[in-house]
Amino acid sequence: MTFKRFEELVRELCAQREIPGAESVLDRGCIELHGFDIMLNNFDGDPEALYLGFNFGAIPSGRATKVYRLMLEANISVYAQDQAQLGVDADTGTAQLIVRVPMVDDIDGPWLDETITHYLEHGKYWRDTILGTDDAMFEGVCSGDYRWIKA
Repeated sequence: MTFKRFEELVRELCAQREIPGAESVLDRGCIELHGFDIMLNNFDGDPEALYLGFNFGAIPSGRATKVYRLMLEANISVYAQDQAQLGVDADTGTAQLIVRVPMVDDIDGPWLDETITHYLEHGKYWRDTILGTDDAMFEGVCSGDYRWIKA
């Protein structure tokens, strides 16, 4: 697979989502959906994959250690089954989800749209339930009973 295939998939995604200006999306390498910035990348070191990068938002100060523990649990329990990893951008302190999508023949614009929609739901959960909650709710999420994990 090549960068040409990556460009085709981004154009198909834009058509599926009715996003005008697929060329500008390719130039920026980013789309914004439902308040989330989603990076779209193809790297020379892995030319057969498209990478989706979701910015879930800032990790509130004072909660970093517990959020890191939740991220580790999510990586082991939820994202291990996907080609995804949840972590922290060292420069911005934001929670980031990176998803590797192999650019095989079965992948097309509608599939990519469905995948993005799936991970946007994860982003909403992280933003609304873990990153942006009041202290009482956050402590409930961090209780260790694993009910917070959303597969």
